[in-house]
This record gives sequence, C-alpha cells and structure tokens, in this order.
Amino acid sequence: MNITFTNKKVLIGNHLRGSQVVCCMAQSKSFSGEYSSGFAPLNGGKPLTHRQILVVFSALMLGMLLAALDQTIVATALPTIVGDLGGLNHLSWVVTAYLLTSTAVTPLYGKISDLFGRKALFQIAIVLFLVGSVLSGLSQNMGELIAFRAIQGLGGGGLFAMVMAIIGDIVPPRDRGKYQGLIGAVFAAASVLGPLAGGFFTDSLSWRWIFYINVPIGIVALVVTTVVLKLPVNKMRHQIDFLGSALVAAAVTGILLITVWGGNTYSWTSGTIIGLAILSLLLIAAFIYVELHSSEPVLPMRLFRNQIFSVSSILGFVTGFLMFGAIIFLPEYQQVVRGASAIKSGLMLIPLTFGVVLASVGSGALISKLGKYKIYPILGSAVVAIGLYLMSALKIDTTYTVQAIMMFVTGFGIGLSMQVIVLATQNGVEHKELGTATSAISFFRTMGGAVGTSFFGSILVNRLAYNMPRLLPKGVSVPPSLANGAVSGSPTVLNSLPPVIHTALLQSFVNSLHVMFIAAIPFAIVSFVIGFFLPEKTLKRAVHKEGGEEGEERLPMFIGE
Repeated sequence: MNITFTNKKVLIGNHLRGSQVVCCMAQSKSFSGEYSSGFAPLNGGKPLTHRQILVVFSALMLGMLLAALDQTIVATALPTIVGDLGGLNHLSWVVTAYLLTSTAVTPLYGKISDLFGRKALFQIAIVLFLVGSVLSGLSQNMGELIAFRAIQGLGGGGLFAMVMAIIGDIVPPRDRGKYQGLIGAVFAAASVLGPLAGGFFTDSLSWRWIFYINVPIGIVALVVTTVVLKLPVNKMRHQIDFLGSALVAAAVTGILLITVWGGNTYSWTSGTIIGLAILSLLLIAAFIYVELHSSEPVLPMRLFRNQIFSVSSILGFVTGFLMFGAIIFLPEYQQVVRGASAIKSGLMLIPLTFGVVLASVGSGALISKLGKYKIYPILGSAVVAIGLYLMSALKIDTTYTVQAIMMFVTGFGIGLSMQVIVLATQNGVEHKELGTATSAISFFRTMGGAVGTSFFGSILVNRLAYNMPRLLPKGVSVPPSLANGAVSGSPTVLNSLPPVIHTALLQSFVNSLHVMFIAAIPFAIVSFVIGFFLPEKTLKRAVHKEGGEEGEERLPMFIGE
C-alpha cells in the first residue's frame, strides 16, 4: 500500500477504479495513493439499493426460516417418529442433539466469519443444515436420527448468527431497525407455520417430509445469495482458537445436559447433576483463561468491557429465557386444557405472532426514523411482565377472545425488544468484531432459551405432581400416564380419561400454569431494570467505520455515497 498524505489523521475510502483508490482525508483535502485490500466492495463498489437489499433479505429470511421452523415442525411429528422408529426413551435427544451442536458452534461461526468473510460461511451453514435434513429424513432407527440431527445442528447454529451479521455488513445501523424487524416477523411466523406444516406432512405424507421440505427452501437461499450477495472477504492470515472453541462447546454441553437431565432423568441433588455442574464451572473458568491469553480468541473477553455488549448479552439471555421458556408452553395449554390438535394449537397462537410482528416491524421503523433504541427493551420488558401476569389468570373456561388479548400483549412486548439488542450490539462494536459480537448475542439468547425451557418445565411438572393427588377424590389414584407430573398422550387420549380424573387433570394443569407464569414475572422485571443500563449510542449512518476514532465521521466507502 503506497499512500501520500499531508495529515496523519486519515481514513481511507474504497472508491475502486481498477487498482486506484480515490482517497479522502478526515481533516485535509490533499490525499492520493494506491490501495490494495482483502476487502471487496459490495455491488461493484456501489451501496446496495433498497430493492437490492430486499432481494438479499429474501435469501437471508429463507435461511432464517430454516432454523426457526426446525423446533416447532419437529416437535409436532415426534410422537409419529417414535411410533415408526421406536426408542421412546431416547425421544428427548432428537431435540437435544440439535440444540447441543447448534449452540456450541455459534461463537465459532461468528469468529470465523470475522476472519474469513460471511457469505461462504452462511452458505456452508445452509449446506450442512440441508445434509443433516436429508440424512434425518432417511433415518432407519432412533440412533441414526439423533446423529443426523446433530449434523443438522452444526449448520443451524450458523444460520441466525450469520444472517444478523450479514445485515450488519449491508445495512447501516440507522436503517437496520426496519430490516431486522422483518427477521422478528420470520420467527413469529415460524411459531405458527411449524405446527401447521408438521401436522400436514405427518398426516398427509410422511414425517420424513418435515426434513425434506428444507431442501427446496435451502436451495433457493443458496442461489439467491450466490447471485446477489457480494460481501467483503478478509484474505489475511489468521489463527483459529480451536482450544477455546472446544472448551466452550464442552461447557455448553455440560450446561445443557444439566437442563435436560435435571429433575427428569436425575434428581437435582444427584451426584450426576452436581458433578456436571462442577465440571461445567471448571470448563468455563478454563475457557476464560484461554481466551485471555489467546492471540485471536473465539470470544474476546475485552468485549465484556463494552457496556453495550455486556448489557445486551444479559438482555439476550433473559429474553431467550422468557420467550423460549415460558411462552413455549402455551400450545400445551391449548392441547391439554382446550383439547386442540397440534395444527389448531398453532393457529391459536396467531395473536401472539401478530403482536411480535407488529411491535418488531413498528419499533424497527421508528428506530430508523428517530435514531433511538434504548427505550424499546425497557418498554418491551414492562409489557412482557404485564402479559405474563395476564396469562397467569388463564382458566379452564377462559374464552379465546380473552386468551388472544393476553397473547397479543405478551407478543407485543417480545417484539419490542427481540431485535433491538442485536442492533445496539452491532452499532456499539468495531466492524472487525461484528460477527463475533452478533453470534455471541445469539449464543446467550439460545442458552437462555435452553435454561428457561428446563426451568419452567420443571416448575410445571413439579406443580402437576403436587396438584393431581390433591384434586382427585379420596380413593382415586393418579393413573400411570399422569404420574410424577408427566402428561403423555394426545388430546383424544386425555379426553377419554374417566371424567373425575380428566377434570382433576385440567384444573391441575391450569393451577400449575399459574405458578409458572408468576415465576416468570421477576425475570421480566430484571430485564426491565437492566434495560436502563443499556447505553444510547448514536446510530451510524454508514455500513462500516474502519480505522476511525470515536466521534469521527466515516469517510465514503462506496461510489455514490
């Protein structure tokens, strides 16, 4: 790189004309030179237009849809899968295997994308997800399905993190809100489409199609990203922190095994759970030590000195804890108490989805217009707390209109904060660490969801085991299918129970939900308080800010800016 300048304080713009660069100075007009970089400009040197961004977004949202649909569409078909392949005792591992691998590799995706570029890594994630999907559909026994689901998770772990990081590459923070709102809408839609698609394929074709349907969606995403997505690629030599990656993967595995086994396979005070807890803490300590001494850590500890990142990480964990923890049990209420089928229970969640979409898209548009984001996680947490309190009043005979209002309020609160923490993080870190920071937020949110699901599930099971014997008339024992708080069987099977037992079950389930939703409210309050500590930083109007000091205006990077 040969540069002639008259001022030491300089920022370089990528106005490429062959090998020539029209360079600009932050404080002087006298500047020229030649430039060679590992970064290629987007769209041949010009910023993407709104229409081009929407085309890219179509591919990104398809990739996001693959990951978002996975859990809901698979859950619907699990009873049929067990009936076909057997292995009921391994049922939970169909979900857990995916969750383990997808969570463990998320930080690694972010770091590698910062080192070598995001487009190829996003496409690799899609390919891995599709390979795992096809193999899962071809499974002949439960062991194969679990193994292939783990492969699918290796791809799924990169889909969300890469989508959000790519958005950071092509859209300036000031405009990013209105686009990220669409991502929230995809997640909300998946909560409804998943049960519908899972029920349709299972009943009309085969459970194997819940995996095969990913192939055409993934191929379209690959084609569109190949044609229209041009992202910078860093060609410098780098080292990958394999030891740090292995330690965080092992720690995540230990934590998730605790959430899966605790209170179910093993008691919380058993040697296995206590041993896993101690081992996980040691692995976390070792991970922190390695990251502090690594030249290129997979999760730089210095990021936690950034208040925006550290606060957003906590908010992400709590958001996942509440969203994937408490709210995931709403379909259980619809199916067990209201007797709805899997497909119908998905449709009944439309008010929740509408609330998420409206708040996510609306807050995104306001953020882009006003340039302020701090208020939305605060308001969102308050609204979620109100929604949880309302849902704690659910009864056996609560009308659907009242349910819809409760779900809408809760969904609206989630939509206000779900995407904002990603936007704040991306705006608050250097671009060279955008992928790492984005994937870290995704990692903490996923961990929050896993821990929340276990936490609230344990409350529900514990309260069911407590309530059932007390609500049954004397002399009537709890049937095996409902023993120890377990609720197994389809709505049809549950409805066929003797009236006295069925009535006790419904009331026990509703009473247990009351406790579960009330227990979730303090976490929403914690999120509300933490939101006040989120710094409000001016949203940048440019995609990249390379090399400049804090407070400097970024010089143009693309022709036409």
